[in-house]
Amino acid sequence: MPIRSMTGFAQVRGQVNGRLGFSLALKSVNHRFLDLHFRMPAESESLEIKLRRLLKEKLARGHVEVTLSTDRGAGEDSFALNRSLVGGYLQAFREAAREFAVPGEPDLNVILRLPGAMEAAAVPGGEELEAAVLACVQEALERLNQMREEEGGGMARELRERMERLKAAAASMHHYRAGVLQSYKEKLLARMKELMGAQVDPDRALQEAALLVDRSDIQEELVRLETHVQHFLGMIGSGGEIGKKLDFLLQEMNREANTLLSKTSGLAGEALKITELGLAMKAEIEKSREQVQNIE
Repeated sequence: MPIRSMTGFAQVRGQVNGRLGFSLALKSVNHRFLDLHFRMPAESESLEIKLRRLLKEKLARGHVEVTLSTDRGAGEDSFALNRSLVGGYLQAFREAAREFAVPGEPDLNVILRLPGAMEAAAVPGGEELEAAVLACVQEALERLNQMREEEGGGMARELRERMERLKAAAASMHHYRAGVLQSYKEKLLARMKELMGAQVDPDRALQEAALLVDRSDIQEELVRLETHVQHFLGMIGSGGEIGKKLDFLLQEMNREANTLLSKTSGLAGEALKITELGLAMKAEIEKSREQVQNIE
């Protein structure tokens, strides 16, 4: 299965009978989990349950809004009078007028503006509507996933390019690493001699300097970073539901970049080039994370 973005939109229209048509729209944006929201006519609970089950089978992540609207044919009433509410208001009005001997008649315009006085008319053909909508859901899902896959393909290309830039930066760091270690060792030796004076044992000073240099070596971080990049590229090639896994790998890459930057902090010369490369790495990783947040 190709990589999918979590952003997409699809809409299908259908006809139940000569009096009733409908429109089913699916809108998806990024979310940590699968979050389904339904906007449907009243008395559609059974249809909502079936749609929810179908969507869970086809979608893994995303905030998905499902909107079902109906279109009645000409001559069909869209609203119905709430007779019990209007009748109760009229009765209460007239009883109050008689009790307090106040002349007056109720205003129909005022009554019809009361909350609940006018209700949406019941949708005809409930079972027919449910069957017609369920028959169109697969088409809507295919259109939605096609859009999500097209956007996912573009994101995959961009992520591959960023990973290639990370690999190039790591290769350049390997080139500068030996010179940085030698400079660090010389700096440490000079500093130790300055602090300890003529009494320092040259061999002991060399051992201490070598130990400190080893602790400041960025070789392990570079190897782990390159391994994460290869794993990342392999997962992009395999496709599927990989958004969370890619995000985890990028967090690991960012951790390695931070460590190698801390190890070369305060050094001059070629170490400054490693610092520049490390900052460029972090920028690529952060931009990749922004993209990955929208991958299913």
